[in-house]
Amino acid sequence: MATVVVGYVPKPEGDAALDAAIGEARRRGVELVVVNARRSGGEPAPDLDGVRAKLADSGVRFDLREVVQGLDASEDLIAVASETSAELIVIGLRRRTPVGKLILGSNAQRVLLDAPCPVLAVKAD
Repeated sequence: MATVVVGYVPKPEGDAALDAAIGEARRRGVELVVVNARRSGGEPAPDLDGVRAKLADSGVRFDLREVVQGLDASEDLIAVASETSAELIVIGLRRRTPVGKLILGSNAQRVLLDAPCPVLAVKAD
Protein backbone atom coordinates (compact mmCIF):
# COMPACT_ATOMS: atom_id res chain seq x y z
CA MET A 1 0.00 0.00 0.00
CA ALA A 2 1.38 3.41 -0.94
CA THR A 3 1.94 6.05 1.71
CA VAL A 4 3.11 9.59 2.34
CA VAL A 5 5.94 9.65 4.89
CA VAL A 6 6.79 12.74 6.93
CA GLY A 7 9.72 13.40 9.22
CA TYR A 8 8.40 15.11 12.35
CA VAL A 9 10.31 17.05 14.98
CA PRO A 10 8.53 19.16 17.64
CA LYS A 11 9.68 22.45 16.09
CA PRO A 12 8.11 24.92 13.64
CA GLU A 13 9.64 23.13 10.65
CA GLY A 14 8.20 19.84 11.89
CA ASP A 15 4.75 21.37 12.25
CA ALA A 16 4.97 22.81 8.72
CA ALA A 17 5.99 19.41 7.35
CA LEU A 18 3.15 17.69 9.20
CA ASP A 19 0.56 20.14 7.85
CA ALA A 20 1.82 19.69 4.27
CA ALA A 21 1.93 15.91 4.66
CA ILE A 22 -1.65 15.76 5.95
CA GLY A 23 -2.75 17.70 2.88
CA GLU A 24 -0.79 15.43 0.53
CA ALA A 25 -2.10 12.22 2.14
CA ARG A 26 -5.67 13.53 1.93
CA ARG A 27 -5.23 14.58 -1.72
CA ARG A 28 -3.69 11.23 -2.70
CA GLY A 29 -6.05 9.12 -0.59
CA VAL A 30 -3.20 7.24 1.11
CA GLU A 31 -2.06 6.52 4.65
CA LEU A 32 0.24 9.03 6.34
CA VAL A 33 3.27 7.62 8.18
CA VAL A 34 4.70 10.11 10.67
CA VAL A 35 8.27 9.37 11.73
CA ASN A 36 9.67 10.96 14.88
CA ALA A 37 13.29 9.78 14.88
CA ARG A 38 15.73 10.48 17.67
CA ARG A 39 18.99 9.01 18.81
CA SER A 40 18.98 6.53 21.64
CA GLY A 41 19.88 7.96 25.02
CA GLY A 42 20.53 11.46 23.73
CA GLU A 43 17.18 13.20 23.74
CA PRO A 44 14.13 13.01 25.97
CA ALA A 45 11.02 11.57 24.33
CA PRO A 46 8.83 14.37 22.99
CA ASP A 47 5.18 14.66 23.98
CA LEU A 48 3.34 13.63 20.83
CA ASP A 49 -0.21 13.80 22.22
CA GLY A 50 -0.89 17.03 20.29
CA VAL A 51 0.35 15.40 17.09
CA ARG A 52 -1.88 12.37 17.66
CA ALA A 53 -4.88 14.65 18.22
CA LYS A 54 -4.13 16.67 15.08
CA LEU A 55 -3.82 13.49 13.03
CA ALA A 56 -7.05 12.06 14.44
CA ASP A 57 -8.87 15.32 13.63
CA SER A 58 -7.46 15.38 10.09
CA GLY A 59 -9.48 12.39 8.92
CA VAL A 60 -6.49 10.71 7.23
CA ARG A 61 -5.38 7.19 8.09
CA PHE A 62 -2.09 7.42 9.92
CA ASP A 63 0.69 5.50 11.60
CA LEU A 64 2.78 7.46 14.13
CA ARG A 65 6.19 5.89 14.63
CA GLU A 66 8.70 6.86 17.28
CA VAL A 67 12.04 5.55 16.07
CA VAL A 68 14.83 5.42 18.66
CA GLN A 69 18.05 4.21 17.07
CA GLY A 70 21.64 5.12 16.58
CA LEU A 71 21.05 5.96 12.92
CA ASP A 72 20.72 9.45 11.49
CA ALA A 73 17.15 10.69 11.23
CA SER A 74 17.56 10.79 7.45
CA GLU A 75 18.44 7.09 7.33
CA ASP A 76 15.41 6.25 9.47
CA LEU A 77 13.14 8.29 7.23
CA ILE A 78 14.50 6.71 4.04
CA ALA A 79 14.16 3.21 5.53
CA VAL A 80 10.51 3.80 6.47
CA ALA A 81 9.79 5.26 3.02
CA SER A 82 11.26 2.16 1.38
CA GLU A 83 9.43 -0.20 3.75
CA THR A 84 6.04 1.46 3.16
CA SER A 85 6.33 2.02 -0.61
CA ALA A 86 6.08 5.77 -0.09
CA GLU A 87 4.82 7.93 -2.95
CA LEU A 88 6.26 11.01 -1.28
CA ILE A 89 8.44 12.07 1.64
CA VAL A 90 7.75 15.43 3.29
CA ILE A 91 10.45 17.19 5.31
CA GLY A 92 10.68 20.55 7.02
CA LEU A 93 13.63 22.84 6.43
CA ARG A 94 15.30 25.45 8.57
CA ARG A 95 18.00 27.94 7.76
CA ARG A 96 21.52 26.96 8.73
CA THR A 97 24.82 28.75 8.48
CA PRO A 98 27.49 27.30 6.17
CA VAL A 99 29.56 26.35 9.23
CA GLY A 100 26.53 24.65 10.79
CA LYS A 101 26.06 22.58 7.65
CA LEU A 102 29.72 21.57 7.67
CA ILE A 103 29.80 20.56 11.34
CA LEU A 104 26.38 18.93 11.66
CA GLY A 105 25.83 17.59 8.16
CA SER A 106 22.53 17.92 6.42
CA ASN A 107 19.76 15.40 6.98
CA ALA A 108 17.64 17.23 4.43
CA GLN A 109 20.34 16.90 1.78
CA ARG A 110 20.72 13.18 2.45
CA VAL A 111 16.95 12.62 2.16
CA LEU A 112 16.79 14.66 -1.05
CA LEU A 113 19.64 12.70 -2.63
CA ASP A 114 18.92 9.18 -1.36
CA ALA A 115 15.12 8.97 -1.12
CA PRO A 116 13.41 6.22 -3.10
CA CYS A 117 10.61 8.63 -4.12
CA PRO A 118 9.97 12.36 -4.64
CA VAL A 119 10.59 14.67 -1.68
CA LEU A 120 8.58 17.75 -0.74
CA ALA A 121 10.60 20.20 1.36
CA VAL A 122 8.66 22.90 3.20
CA LYS A 123 9.68 25.87 5.34
CA ALA A 124 8.01 27.05 8.52
CA ASP A 125 6.12 30.36 8.34
